[in-house]
Amino acid sequence: MASYPPAFLSLVENLARLPGVGPKSAQRLAFHLLKGEAAQAQSLGKDLGNLHLKVRLCDECGYLAEGPRCHFCADTRRDQRIMCVVEDPRDVDVIEASGEYRGRYHVLFGVLSPLDGIGPEQLKVRELLARLDGVEEVIVALDPDVEGDATSLYLTRLIKPLGIKVTRLASGLPMGSEIEYADQVTLARALAARREM
Repeated sequence: MASYPPAFLSLVENLARLPGVGPKSAQRLAFHLLKGEAAQAQSLGKDLGNLHLKVRLCDECGYLAEGPRCHFCADTRRDQRIMCVVEDPRDVDVIEASGEYRGRYHVLFGVLSPLDGIGPEQLKVRELLARLDGVEEVIVALDPDVEGDATSLYLTRLIKPLGIKVTRLASGLPMGSEIEYADQVTLARALAARREM
């Protein structure tokens, strides 16, 4: 790649720094942009330039916003009595896509992981506790893994004594799966979270 022009090499190096993009993929993307319309590359460059100028984290929940508050926090029609706690802003999008939730959100920006040096101080736990005035239920929507379970338990121990109901997303067998292929942990969770029909 040493014979490529410096501007091309610089683009490949910057693209390769993105998560999930290795040197070969970065090179393919750079060639795609070079072969495409100049307007497309310029539009991409403009959007990248505007990213840090216009997009920020919501002062209240931590979701993406163009001002101090995101559109979820600014929406007065949302149920102020319910708070859904998620690990990452992308989780908000998944929950919204279900069409079943109309409350508020709070993004933790991670989960407890002592081996990685992530404790409560590295998460937005204090900010969550400060937002619970008037909240009747906190839904903990974290991944059903060791770190998600530990974080859920930690949050429950902090929130329940405040007289607030704490719930967790049900976990178990996905729609369309077959019981014979389920792992033991998934099947155990499905049995524990069973409900009356």
